[in-house]
Amino acid sequence: MPMTLRGARVVLRPTVPSDVPSLAAIRATPEVYARWRGGEDLVAAVLEDLAEPGAEQLTIEDGDGDEDEGVVIGMIQWSAEADPEYRHASIDIYLDPAMHGRGLGTDAVRTLARHLIADHGHHRIVIDPAADNAAAIRCYAKVGFRPVGVMRSYERGADGTWHDGLLMDLLAEELTP
Repeated sequence: MPMTLRGARVVLRPTVPSDVPSLAAIRATPEVYARWRGGEDLVAAVLEDLAEPGAEQLTIEDGDGDEDEGVVIGMIQWSAEADPEYRHASIDIYLDPAMHGRGLGTDAVRTLARHLIADHGHHRIVIDPAADNAAAIRCYAKVGFRPVGVMRSYERGADGTWHDGLLMDLLAEELTP
């Protein structure tokens, strides 16, 4: 059973059915939809994400004591490579664009990374933002992620063309406080 994780400014908790409309609304914002897409039925897309085998999704709530305290502001998920020869975890996140620039995404990624290292024993975590997503790349770098390399023509965009991704990784000892 997933646990609730508390960061300095966010709370990451197991996603419950009542979160789905809020998460679908966040996915519908142009900034998030451009990266995560999901078709015309974003409620169905969120439910599909929640049913993904091997992935654990956590709802991100604002937890910094302001007027948005307790409001659903995004989702973060992780999965693990179980092969002991290649063991590592991976993270994906989306955050309500209205919350960007406040350090909440950085705190969410750091909080989950700390949990994966301390509680699950992962020595390496990867994340793969779009190569042109400068804000996400800055966010992950603040946590300690480093660029590994560009994955050329990595994902198909909404326009049907292929776009590059940036593989970034974090070793346990590189996690910033």
